[in-house]
Amino acid sequence: MIRNFKRRSIQFLFSALLLIGISACNKDISLSLDNSRDESIGLVPIDTFQVNTSTYLLDDVPTSGTGMILAGKISNTTTGSVLSTSYMRMAIDNIIAGSIPTAAKYDSITFVLKPNKYFYGDTTKTQTLSVHQLTQQITLKEVNTGSGTNELPYYVNGAAVYNNQKFNYEPTALGSLSFKPFVKKLDSIAIRLNDNLGNTLFSYIKDGHGNIASNDNFNEYFKGIALVPGNNNTAMIGFKDTVSMQVHYNYINDEGFKVNKSTSFNLGNKAYQFNNVEADRTGTAFNTLSVTNPELKSSATNGDVFLEGSTGAVVKLTFPTLLDLVNDPTVAINKVELVIETENKYRNSFFIPPARVVLMIANAGGNPVSIITTPVFLQQQGQQDPIQYGFLAGGDEFGANAKYTFNMIEYVNNIKKDSYFNTSLFLSVPQSSLFATTDRLIIAKDANNKPRIKLNILYTKF
Repeated sequence: MIRNFKRRSIQFLFSALLLIGISACNKDISLSLDNSRDESIGLVPIDTFQVNTSTYLLDDVPTSGTGMILAGKISNTTTGSVLSTSYMRMAIDNIIAGSIPTAAKYDSITFVLKPNKYFYGDTTKTQTLSVHQLTQQITLKEVNTGSGTNELPYYVNGAAVYNNQKFNYEPTALGSLSFKPFVKKLDSIAIRLNDNLGNTLFSYIKDGHGNIASNDNFNEYFKGIALVPGNNNTAMIGFKDTVSMQVHYNYINDEGFKVNKSTSFNLGNKAYQFNNVEADRTGTAFNTLSVTNPELKSSATNGDVFLEGSTGAVVKLTFPTLLDLVNDPTVAINKVELVIETENKYRNSFFIPPARVVLMIANAGGNPVSIITTPVFLQQQGQQDPIQYGFLAGGDEFGANAKYTFNMIEYVNNIKKDSYFNTSLFLSVPQSSLFATTDRLIIAKDANNKPRIKLNILYTKF
């Protein structure tokens, strides 16, 4: 009886080990569509799955009210150069008319900025910033609402100022500063401004002039500031939106001592602070990329595709044969992963890849109308953020590429819906980075100059 018990135990253990071995063998298989096999049922190992890629330029990217004053210039040979000029209104909130003593004398005026520790590009070189006085009022733009292909992007929810808007300013700078941007250590920078402006504002405050009687009056007189980078700059620098224009003065107090003081015009309504971001793709494969020509297929750019914050560049993805697989009644899809690779060399460069990316769903008109979310079952397991992020992972000094991975099972299960008809996916930096940074991701290429983007599918064939 003991012998029979041992025999049954060994048979059970062998069956269990065999089942575990089969499961382990199929766990990480990279799959795609191939009907050449004639299995009646089982997991079907596949080699490739078609992904069409393009670089696409979004229109109407709002860059106002983000809390980020972004000024600088970056360049590279693959995608060209990007220049950001920041515009803003100033306010009299801390100014009290007649608060300066009668005997006080004007000293100087400075424009003070505090770095927020964001930077992108080569900060080892000297950067230049110039302050210019606006001659045109900053105004908000209302994007017309629409339906169908003209549906508004999901991230536009009111009047704003956009990345491609400009406002006129005086060509002669009020002041400029060249400095080394030690952004992790630098507490603030102060740009000395023209004394004509300083003396005028000093007199207005001292005398209680009507131009500083209200913010409306002041904005009519002093329309704002443009913070302009030098053309030879090599980095983007982020600053807090707590700038101030400080009027410095001094006087002799009743005890006979010299007293140095200042009063400040601070940033006005934050909705009117925005970054104008211009890209120059001259001499690159993306020379013709524009709002009027928003899409360049990877086949036309030697396999290069990229995404970039603030300029609105995203990577467009379509899967021309995916619906055939989804509609096949003999197929049950078990697992879907989208894997995007970038060369590991960028992780040690001045242009490091973003730590995370997202996938937006765009309608036939190229407007992002929603975003890929975290699968419900993962949210229920404690991953609370409804937005699904692809996090940068892997890569090593031996040449292995870094990767971003998305769980696409819910997307594939939904693509038969009418609302998904003729849609595409846009790979982008997250919304906060899209509106306020110039973070860039260049997709890796294979030996045939095709972007290394794979849709891996594990399914059961009946």
